[in-house]
Amino acid sequence: MKSIVILISGRGSNMEAIVRACAAEGWPARIAAVISNRPGAAGLAFAASHGIPTAVVDHKAFSGPQAREAFDAELQRVIDGFAPDLLVLAGFMRILTPGFTAHYADRMLNIHPSLLPSFTGLHTHARALEMGCKFVGATVHFVTAELDHGAIVAQAVAPVQAGDDEDSLSARVLKLEHRMYPAAVRWFVQGQLAIEGGLVRQTAGESQAFS
Repeated sequence: MKSIVILISGRGSNMEAIVRACAAEGWPARIAAVISNRPGAAGLAFAASHGIPTAVVDHKAFSGPQAREAFDAELQRVIDGFAPDLLVLAGFMRILTPGFTAHYADRMLNIHPSLLPSFTGLHTHARALEMGCKFVGATVHFVTAELDHGAIVAQAVAPVQAGDDEDSLSARVLKLEHRMYPAAVRWFVQGQLAIEGGLVRQTAGESQAFS
């Protein structure tokens, strides 16, 4: 039985999708905790209503030149109290320090709303529209010290349609994220991911592409 800890900063809709899929599909795993860096994150109430322990490590409580390092150290301490096999970032809006990412190397997943390596960082759909992209998407990847990099686990693609704006693209891609991210987490807990030469292979033969 694998133990999963999920980090959120807001509503955590991908967290909700993972929690529901874990229960509905009978994964060999449990959601050990949902942790937020924002006390008012709406996703905490959802987790609590499903009997999942919650915790808050408020990043605003840390200041000074070593604030990021101090925050990450406290966050790591709280996370490790739940002994996770997998750490899942689900809308967790913090840039993590190299020491933190190294501690969870090959056992921390993130989802990013673009087809990486394109459009790292913020405002991905707006930037895709500005560039005239014909497709947008999302990527599940292992987390490394380099922002929005790391071995790609799965990708989802959606067409850009006439009249689309940032909000419509975001909504269309989010529906795909809610299918793809739970699948990627399930693959991890079922031992169906292999990293070979920096590339991730789904060992049971399931497609790593979603549309």
